[in-house]
Amino acid sequence: MTSQTTIDKPGPGDGVPSGSAPARGLRGHPWVTLVTVAVGVMMVALDGTIVAIANPAIQNDLGASLADVQWITNAYFLALAVALITAGKLGDRFGHRQTFLIGVAGFAVSSGAIGLSGSIGAVIVFRVFQGLFGALLMPAALGLLRATFPAEKLNMAIGIWGMVIGASTAGGPILGGVLVEHVNWQSVFFINVPVGILAVVLGVLILLDHRAENRPRSFDILGIVLLSASMFALVWALIKAPEWGWGSGQTWLYIIGSVVGFALFSFWETKVREPLIPLAMFRSVPLSAGVVLMVLMAIAFMGGLFFVTFYLQNVHGMSPVDAGLHLLPLTAMMIVASPLAGAAITKVGPRIPLAGGMTCTAIAMYGISTLQTDSGSGVMSLWFALLGLGLAPVMVGATEVIVGNAPMELSGVAGGLQQAAMQIGGSLGTAVLGAVMASKVDSDLAGNWADAGLPELSPAQAHQASEAVQVGVAPVPPGTPAEIAGKISDVAHDTFISGMSLASLVAAGVAVVAVAVAFLTRSGDNAEAGAGMGHI
Repeated sequence: MTSQTTIDKPGPGDGVPSGSAPARGLRGHPWVTLVTVAVGVMMVALDGTIVAIANPAIQNDLGASLADVQWITNAYFLALAVALITAGKLGDRFGHRQTFLIGVAGFAVSSGAIGLSGSIGAVIVFRVFQGLFGALLMPAALGLLRATFPAEKLNMAIGIWGMVIGASTAGGPILGGVLVEHVNWQSVFFINVPVGILAVVLGVLILLDHRAENRPRSFDILGIVLLSASMFALVWALIKAPEWGWGSGQTWLYIIGSVVGFALFSFWETKVREPLIPLAMFRSVPLSAGVVLMVLMAIAFMGGLFFVTFYLQNVHGMSPVDAGLHLLPLTAMMIVASPLAGAAITKVGPRIPLAGGMTCTAIAMYGISTLQTDSGSGVMSLWFALLGLGLAPVMVGATEVIVGNAPMELSGVAGGLQQAAMQIGGSLGTAVLGAVMASKVDSDLAGNWADAGLPELSPAQAHQASEAVQVGVAPVPPGTPAEIAGKISDVAHDTFISGMSLASLVAAGVAVVAVAVAFLTRSGDNAEAGAGMGHI
């Protein structure tokens, strides 16, 4: 399927006639476009992890319950995951430049509103808006890169784009810890305001509006409703499964509802004239493999890393800032390896780098499964660095495979698919590996407790102790003698380690499956990407 790209409504003085795309000066220049979209994307990626550090301070300041605090994160990810594909379609229809600018401006305004909020309810509401505006700008950023860069430079651009996301995600806890510790929790959100203003100014001055000539002309309203409801039911089930239990009727009601919703959506997409997601896209085996690969990568990475933060803070007793610093090898390796991965994929194609990356990820997760309560920083750094080395080519390659194998007029939908796959994979990884952890802790804790000669716990006490141990916290009651407290801590940490080890092994197994999927990928036909765009 071929398509052409036009540039609608060039700014004053651009001298860019419709149908041609010469970049004059900095306006429309590919690398400056990359810098511009990276500034906006950085906000969304950063907010995925930076807020976790601020949650305790928000809870204390606003008198929030634990459930309220969980909603600060859940509301953001839920809105982001549900809206991504629809937001990508909006970009395809109205132009990625406009949706990017609206997304950045809305994200910055929502962030400022959170900082000014005086109640937990207001914080949660504006977190929803953050997620919705974030969904607008993320696929638009990929759409702009696809339209701006020629084929031989696109992988390098996506490599740098992936580097920004990886560095922002991993750097969130460090920056969040510094801001909360030395300023206040509001600063975690206020920091997005100047960044957003910078991104809007750059966007207005730099970005050109690329639109495919055969772009969508109408909206599949029923498709949007069915897909959004199905995504909501799935992500909601994954979020609530740890609380409700995997055997709960509520959990399965939402899972079955999501399956039925996706089936109805798929049926409707075959009937509507301009579907939200043309199912013919998935006839492309590489594109489908790229989506699956992104889900599997996110399960292994986000699910596995979820427990590593508890391990560093609650088992090793590190502060949030120290824990973030210990993850710097992962961040640094992603920063270094992402552009290199883009260059390698351009030369040899995605299969070998993707398979090699998931192999490194599997080995790293196996290594993490061997960590003990007394493991040193050197050993931890080795496995974290290897994890970053493995993730970089997957983040870059799977993104290029998904976006590059989609028609130009569906680049926004493809970008939404890529991000939605990552969000669903992260939620699935946290939920499934959390269930593995909970099961292992429940099965081992009573025996370890008895072997240590500690007093028998009542069923209610055992339940509370298990919930604490699942996040690496020792359930030591106030006033407990030091000797008994030491035994409780040893039992709690050893039991947590056994759970983290099993969860990490499961993540390693998921990564091994992803190695096989990687061999189904291939580079997309990006010949029309950036056609006619001036100097690089």
